[in-house]
Amino acid sequence: MPRATRQGSATALLLHGEERFLVDERSRATIDQWRTELVSDFGLEVLEGAGLTPARLQDAVLQVPFLDPYRVVFARMIPANRAEGLAPALAQIPVTTRVLLTVAGRLGSTNKLTKAITAAGGQVDESQHLKGRALSDWASRRAVEKHGLTANIAAHVVRVSPPDLSVVDSELTKLAAYKASGSKLTPEVVTELLAGGREDEIFKLTDNLLPRPGAAALEIARHLTRSGLQSTSVAYRMARHYALVLEVKARQDRGESLQQVQDDMTEHRFVIQKAFDAAQNASPQRLEDALKLIRDYEWEVKSGQVDAELGLDVLLTRL
Repeated sequence: MPRATRQGSATALLLHGEERFLVDERSRATIDQWRTELVSDFGLEVLEGAGLTPARLQDAVLQVPFLDPYRVVFARMIPANRAEGLAPALAQIPVTTRVLLTVAGRLGSTNKLTKAITAAGGQVDESQHLKGRALSDWASRRAVEKHGLTANIAAHVVRVSPPDLSVVDSELTKLAAYKASGSKLTPEVVTELLAGGREDEIFKLTDNLLPRPGAAALEIARHLTRSGLQSTSVAYRMARHYALVLEVKARQDRGESLQQVQDDMTEHRFVIQKAFDAAQNASPQRLEDALKLIRDYEWEVKSGQVDAELGLDVLLTRL
C-alpha cells in the first residue's frame, strides 16, 4: 500500500471482519502511527460509522489541512449493510488526506466500498474469526509479547474461556495485573482466577460491562442466573462495579495516579487497576446513568413489574 508522507500520495485503509477486537486494535495502531506527524488536534477527525452519510464523509476527506502536513479522517465501525453507500465519498482523496475506515462485519470483494479503497491505491484488510490452533497461537503471542505471561498460561486461558478474543485478552490482562501487584501467579492461583466458579464469572461479567455490555456480558449473566445465582444479586454486583469505577474516575479527575488510588482504597490492587483502566474511557454521567438503571430494575423486580431474569437481559441492553 502506498505510504503517505509529508509530500506523498493519498493513503486509504479499510479494516473489516468478524474479529472486531483485531479490527479495533489495528485501527488504534494505525491512528497512533499517523498521528506522529501531526502538529495539532485539528489534523485528526473521527467520525462515528453509525449514521454516517456519504456527504459528511466526503466533506471530511476533501477538507484542506489547517496547520498539519495532512489530515487523518477516521470513520469507525461502519455497519456492514451501510458500507457500499459510502463508496462515492471516496471518488477523490486528496494527497493531503489519509483515510481509515473500519467496518463492523465482513465485506465481499465485490463490495463498492472495497473497490473504492482499492481504486484509491489503498489497502483492504479482513480480520477473520480465529478458532482452534489459530486462536491458541494468537493467545500465546499475546500473553508473551504484551502481558509478560507464559504460553502455558495462555493455553489455560483458552481452555476455560469463550472463544472470543476480547474475553481472552481480558483474562490475560487480569492475570498480568495480578502478577504486577506483587502476588505470585502459581498454578493454583491461575486456576482459581480463571475457573473459580461464580466469583470468576462475576469478574468476567464486570470486565465486559464497559464501555458497553456486549454479547459476552449477556452470555455470562445468563450462565450465572441459570447456575442458581439470583438475577438481583448479579445486578447488585454490576452496581458495585459501576460505583467502583465512578469513584476511581473522580480520583482520576482530581489528578491522582494509579498508585495513589491503589494506596487509598481497600479493594485489591489489581481490581483497582482494572477499574482505573476502565475509568479512563468512561464519563461520570454514563456511570451514574448505569447505576440509576440498575436501581430502577431492582425496584421493578421487587414490585413484581418485571420477571427478574428477563429483566436482567433487558437491563444489559440498556446499559
